[in-house]
Amino acid sequence: MAADGQPSRKGFFTDTSVCIGCKACEVACKEWNQVPEDGLDFLASSFDNSGRLSADTWRHVAFIEQRQPLGHQDPGVGRPEGGAGDAPGPVDLGMPSFDLPGQRTGEDGGSGGGDFRWLMSSDVCKHCTSAACLDVCPTGALFRTEFDTVVVQEDICNGCGYCVPACPYGVIDRREVDGRAWKCTLCYDRLGDGLEPACAKACPTDSIQFGDLDELRERAERRVEDLQEAGVSSARLYGEDPGNGVDGAGAFFLLLDEPEVYGLPPDPVVTTRDLPSMWRHAGAAAVVLLAGAAAAFAGRRS
Repeated sequence: MAADGQPSRKGFFTDTSVCIGCKACEVACKEWNQVPEDGLDFLASSFDNSGRLSADTWRHVAFIEQRQPLGHQDPGVGRPEGGAGDAPGPVDLGMPSFDLPGQRTGEDGGSGGGDFRWLMSSDVCKHCTSAACLDVCPTGALFRTEFDTVVVQEDICNGCGYCVPACPYGVIDRREVDGRAWKCTLCYDRLGDGLEPACAKACPTDSIQFGDLDELRERAERRVEDLQEAGVSSARLYGEDPGNGVDGAGAFFLLLDEPEVYGLPPDPVVTTRDLPSMWRHAGAAAVVLLAGAAAAFAGRRS
């Protein structure tokens, strides 16, 4: 609870380093929010059957396969300076490693964690601090809740679709059957009853963590420090910085590679940030136009 008696800002911290790709979050989200089935298209490149966030996929677990070990790593893994040969020895990070079909084995014949790793990440709406979708909605269907999250009221949405291109993350989508916009609500109905969102409740590894945003940021910073001390120099946070292009997000992530690898924009910006100056220029142009028309009309009368 904030000092003024209002609820503190709530959000998600998703630690992708402990995501096992079980998709429990996807299932829990659909069941609680009654999100329709979105197809079972097999994507041959991975076990990712949903593909992306959409009106019928409010949580999306991405699978990225890389030729790089994950479970037992040499310190400095993830583009180390000086190369892995300078590392003093392997470090067990407590992360899952997998023997994949066709995985190459070590010289001793054992897999040793293998040369492949799967980066898994459960993506979701970012509930931006400066949300462009709110700026462009003409009906007020999108609103900011007392928990500082962004929610679509489906009974007010008219299906105009303005919010879809406004989102810098490509989160919001319109449902084909009715044309209305849908996305994660951070389980607004559950928050009102003091419950955590369904996806966080169902996550078996605490990869998805819910709580007060300030506390989550502190926890995330400590987790990054621990990983980097253990040798994972590629660990970084994404979306937590209030100084970024969307003034920080209500859902942020610990990543083990560049944001682009996960399908996230490296430098998201508020797509409506130039609207005030555009309106000022439009107003100035209108004044000049009206002044010119008045002068022309006065000249004709004389």
